[in-house]
Amino acid sequence: MSDMPQIDHRLLRPGMRVAVAVSGGADSVALLRALIEAAPQIGLVLSVAHVHHGIREAEADGDAEFVAALAAGHDLVFHRRDVDTLATARANRETIEEAARNLRYAWFRELLESGEADAVATAHTLDDQAETVLHKLLRGAWTEGLGGIHLMVKCERGVILRPFLGIRRTEIETWLRAIGQEWREDASNLDTAFTRNRLRHELLPVLATYNPQIHSQLANLATLARDEDAYWQGEVGRILPSLALPGKPVREGGRAASTHPGEASLAFEIERLPQSPAMRRRILRAAARQLGTALNFDQTERLMTMLGAGATRRQQLTAELHAERSPRELRLVRRKP
Repeated sequence: MSDMPQIDHRLLRPGMRVAVAVSGGADSVALLRALIEAAPQIGLVLSVAHVHHGIREAEADGDAEFVAALAAGHDLVFHRRDVDTLATARANRETIEEAARNLRYAWFRELLESGEADAVATAHTLDDQAETVLHKLLRGAWTEGLGGIHLMVKCERGVILRPFLGIRRTEIETWLRAIGQEWREDASNLDTAFTRNRLRHELLPVLATYNPQIHSQLANLATLARDEDAYWQGEVGRILPSLALPGKPVREGGRAASTHPGEASLAFEIERLPQSPAMRRRILRAAARQLGTALNFDQTERLMTMLGAGATRRQQLTAELHAERSPRELRLVRRKP
C-alpha cells in the first residue's frame, strides 16, 4: 500500500479546530483523509467546509452531496456556503477564477472570525505552487509575487494553512487509489480556456522535457523569493519612516501639506536615499503604496531615472500619480479625480 502523504505538522497544534476546505477533488479529499488519520495523535478537532460556486450546475450539486456524505461518514460537522460566482465576476469585473477564489476566501475568513474554527486548511500542493509561480513570472511579478502560495496566512482571527504544499499531486492520487478512496473529477480543470489549465496541461509538460524537476525548481524559487521579500520588507519598514517627507518644502523652512482636496504626497531628499538600486526601488514602490498606488516595473524605472542628474522634472506615472523632481527632492503626488 502506498504511504500516506506527509502533512506539515509544524502548522498544527493540540486542540486546534481545523475546518478542512474540501471541493471533492483528489487533493482536498486526500487532505481531509490525512488529517483524519493524524487528528488523534495531534489532538485536532476537524470539520469540513465546502463552497458551491453556483456554476457547473448538476455536476457541482453532485460535488456538494459527495462532500456532505464524506463528512457524515466520518462524523464531522459540515459547513456549506452557496455563492453566485458569475454575478460576482460581472459586478466586480473579475475573471470567473478570481471571483471564485475571492468568494471562497471571504467565507473562510468569516468562519475564522465567527469562532467556529481556529484554522482553515486548504489542499494546495507543490504542483499548485509551481503553476502559481510560473503564472506570476509570465505576468511580470516582483519577488513578492514569485513567493507564490504561502504555507500559512494569518488573518485577523485564526489562520489559513496549506499542509500539502510540499506534496506532488501524483503522490496524492496514488495514495487515494491505494486506500480505495473515491474523489470527484472537475471537468473544468481540463478546459484550456482557463490560463492555469493551459499552464498545467500545455506549458509545464513542455518545460519538463528541459528539466524533469521543473515543479520542484519553481517551488524552490517561491521559497527563496518569500524569504528574500520578507528580509527586504523588514529593511524598508525600518528605513522608510526616516526618509519619507510629507507635503512640500516652504521658503520659511518646514513643510506644508497640500490644500487640494484628495491630494497626498511624499517626498525624498535624493542625497539621503541609499545608493543600492534594490533598496531604492523598494522605497519608491513602498511610498507609492502608502499613497494608494501600485507601481509596475516600467513606472518604477522611470522614477529611478528621475533620481539621476539632469533628469526629467515631471512624470505622469498613472492616472492619479505623478512625480516631481527638484534639485534636492523627488516628490510623489497622488491626486484623486
